[in-house]
Amino acid sequence: MTNNAKGLIITSLGILIMSLESLFIRLTTISPITFSFYLGIFMFFSMAGTLLVNKKESLREIRKNSFSIVLLCGLFMGSANVFFISAIKSTTVANVVLIFGTSALFSSFFAYLFYKVKIEKNILIASFFMFVGLFIIFSDELGIGNLRGNIYALLCTMFFSLYFVVLSKYTEINRVVLTAAGGLSLALIAFVLADSISIDLYTLGTIAIMGLLITPISRVLIGHGTRYINASEVSLLMIIETLMAPIWVWIFLKEMPSFNTFVGGSIIMITLLTNSVYKLRRKEII
Repeated sequence: MTNNAKGLIITSLGILIMSLESLFIRLTTISPITFSFYLGIFMFFSMAGTLLVNKKESLREIRKNSFSIVLLCGLFMGSANVFFISAIKSTTVANVVLIFGTSALFSSFFAYLFYKVKIEKNILIASFFMFVGLFIIFSDELGIGNLRGNIYALLCTMFFSLYFVVLSKYTEINRVVLTAAGGLSLALIAFVLADSISIDLYTLGTIAIMGLLITPISRVLIGHGTRYINASEVSLLMIIETLMAPIWVWIFLKEMPSFNTFVGGSIIMITLLTNSVYKLRRKEII
């Protein structure tokens, strides 16, 4: 198996697991900030426990060589998760994941901005059609709640894209350490912003499943995948999240997207699929 194929499989599995997060967030009624605090705590202890048992040498290596990068990635992941949870609580899951599907565009832009990685022509063409789709989705959400949720989703996409770009540059850094840092950052950001952190046992149990299993496992797999494929390829695979997250919510909670979301989302989905097929065929030719 080639490294590229390995990266695609590992990352795809991580994104499939991650697509369950929207459902778990919707199963609770607490504020997104309180949810973020407990999710971050569970993520941190889950990953920190793994490190203490199996990979103590990774901590010493990080302190010596990569501490600033780990802090930066932790901040990006923590911020992205705060905005993601806030978006899921404020607008439809379909809107959030469709907007998140544009992360390949932001990854390409940030890779060019910070590391001078050339933006390919197909990405620029795809950008136009994706922003048309985004415009249609946003134009339907004039209510304050949904509009705010869409903006949160856009900010989430930008921070995750920054995270992917940095991960692709620093492939040697332990992904479990990065996920632990992301959880700690998420908890600290939420603690500063929270008015209250009171919680009932049902909600705590729901967040525990997500924070101890779903989120850390998915982030480690996605992070590990960036060792073998670049940030734009990781972002393109987010189409799995785009497809599956609304399906999970529709199956269990019967949430239906709006007509404009179907129209704008269809444009984004077709653009993503066309761009992905183009990239695969181009690799075969090369």
